[in-house]
Amino acid sequence: MSRTARVRPGSVMTWLVLVAGAVVMAFPIYWMLVTAIRPRTEIFDREVNLLPSALLPENFVTAWTRLPFADWTLNSTIITVASVILTVTINLLCGYAFAKFRFVGRDVLFIAIVSALMIPVQVVLVPLFLIIADFGLLNTHWGIIIPRAAEAFGIFMVRQFMVSLPDELLEAARIDGAGELRIFFRIVLPLSLPIVAVLTIFTFMWRWNEFALPLVVLTDQTMFTLQLGLNLLRGQFNTEWTSIMAMAFVSLIPLLLIFAFCQRFLVQGVATTGLK
Repeated sequence: MSRTARVRPGSVMTWLVLVAGAVVMAFPIYWMLVTAIRPRTEIFDREVNLLPSALLPENFVTAWTRLPFADWTLNSTIITVASVILTVTINLLCGYAFAKFRFVGRDVLFIAIVSALMIPVQVVLVPLFLIIADFGLLNTHWGIIIPRAAEAFGIFMVRQFMVSLPDELLEAARIDGAGELRIFFRIVLPLSLPIVAVLTIFTFMWRWNEFALPLVVLTDQTMFTLQLGLNLLRGQFNTEWTSIMAMAFVSLIPLLLIFAFCQRFLVQGVATTGLK
């Protein structure tokens, strides 16, 4: 005997709200793409047209070849990938130490690290520039990578996540003779894949979109990142909006790919859950 499926009004409203939210979130991406492939003469029309009168995919080729976007994309890729590897590794080790080890001044040091979240990057930009210059790292990839190698937000998230891991599991491994590094890589790290995915997504997004630090550290255009290159298209008297939107859409693709690869761990990691 088949049962008639009943649709609850609450479920319908929930889906409508989710669909509406998805449309609102996706509309800027759609508008970016439409602006990139529409004729330039339509940019400043009084009437807002959601669909372009003509499709001009060659705008992407024109924007890509006008300036060395290939070199800038390579610079952004090198900086971002190296930053993700270094930052995620340091944050995991620091968060593990704060969560599972007891040492003098641990809580005070952790509060100091968390307090750094309240300091805007613009406040420390000048002293940070002077330190980078003293180490001879101006106009280099390492001048962007090293200063942001340890993130206070990442250390906080890892610490909160690893607190939920059972101490009995680690003590059993120590009794069996396992060293601390072996415990971390063989036990703690496999259980921390959700927070690793979250750190990877956030770090990749922050480094790929970073503008302020590369702006003051990089002076040679051949070393520019993709975001600095996009800024060059914003002229004083004329702005190439189609080229900006085309390259901005291209710069968005890696973020969408890294999110699609890691999104199944995202909710679990943000919720800082422990063992299932």
